[in-house]
Amino acid sequence: MSRVALIGAGRIGRIHARNAALHPRLELAAVVDPVTASAESLAGEWSAQVRSLDEVLADDTIAGVIVASSTDTHLDYSIRAAQAGKAVFCEKPIDQDLQRARGAADALKEARLFLAFNRRFDPNFQALKARLDGGAIGHVESLQITSNDPAPPPPSYIAVSGGLFKDMAIHDFDMARWLLGEEVAEVWAVGSCLVDPEIGRLGDVDTARSVLKTASGKLCVISNTRRSGYGYDQRIEAYASAGMVRTDNVLESTVQVFDENGAAGDRLQNFFLDRYAEAYRREMDHFVEILDGATPSVGYADGVAALALAEAATRSSKTGEVVRL
Repeated sequence: MSRVALIGAGRIGRIHARNAALHPRLELAAVVDPVTASAESLAGEWSAQVRSLDEVLADDTIAGVIVASSTDTHLDYSIRAAQAGKAVFCEKPIDQDLQRARGAADALKEARLFLAFNRRFDPNFQALKARLDGGAIGHVESLQITSNDPAPPPPSYIAVSGGLFKDMAIHDFDMARWLLGEEVAEVWAVGSCLVDPEIGRLGDVDTARSVLKTASGKLCVISNTRRSGYGYDQRIEAYASAGMVRTDNVLESTVQVFDENGAAGDRLQNFFLDRYAEAYRREMDHFVEILDGATPSVGYADGVAALALAEAATRSSKTGEVVRL
C-alpha cells in the first residue's frame, strides 16, 4: 500500500482523488488546495488529511504526489515533488510556456514523472494502437483525428487556458506522436472564431484544423471545435499500407430503435469525464506501477514535445506559415 497526496481539489482533482482512494494499492493520505473549503470537502469525502504542500513534501511516508492544480502550477509543483524524492503524476500540460518547460530538463528528465495524457489510456485507442503496432494492416501512413467538444467553456476559462492549441488540441498532438511513431517535422494550422465572438475577443479561436508532417512524409490532420452541437465527438482513423483501422464515438447506450423512419441509436456521451472515465482509472493503475519501480510510459519529454507542437500550431495559425521543428 502506497500513500499518495493530491494537489488540487477542483474538478479533475476530484476524479483523481476518487480513483486513488478506491485503488486497492493506494491510500489517499492528504489533500492540498489553497481554497480551504474545497480541500476540507474532498479530504472529508475520502478520510484524508488537509495538509500544506510543504508538509506533504517533507513526509517520508508519502511516496507519490498527484498534481491536479491549475496549469500555471504544474511545472513548479512537479519539480518540487521530484526534488523531494516523490513519484509524480502530473496533469497535462507540463506548462503553457515552452521555454520554461524546456528549462526544467535538468530537474525533471530523470524524475519519476508521469505526464497524464489520459487518451493514451483509453481502451479503444489502446486497441487501435495495438492493431497498428501488430502490423496487421501494414505500416501507418496517415491519421485523421477528430476531437470536438460538445459546447465551449465559459470565457473566464478561455482567458487563462493558454488557447485552443495548448489547452484542447494538445491531447491530439500527443496522440499523433504516439500513433505515428515518429516526431513531427512540420506543422500548419488555421483557426477561426465561429462559435462565440467572446472567444475571439479574448484572442483565441474556437474552430481549428492542423496538419502535421513527419520527416518521412507521414501525415496527420486534426479537427477541433469548441462546439459540436451533438455531444463529445472523439474519433480516429488510421490509414496504413494495407488497410485502415478506426475508433468511433462511445454512446450512452447500445440501444437502437428501428421504425418507419429508419434506425436511430442513442446519444454520444456528452462530457469528457464520462467518455474517459476508464482512461482515468487506468492512469492510476499505471501510477501504481511507477510507484513499484516501473518507468513512466509518458514522461517529461513527451510533455515538452506535445507543447512544442501546440506552440508551433499557435504560431502557424497567426502567421499562415508552415512551422518547421
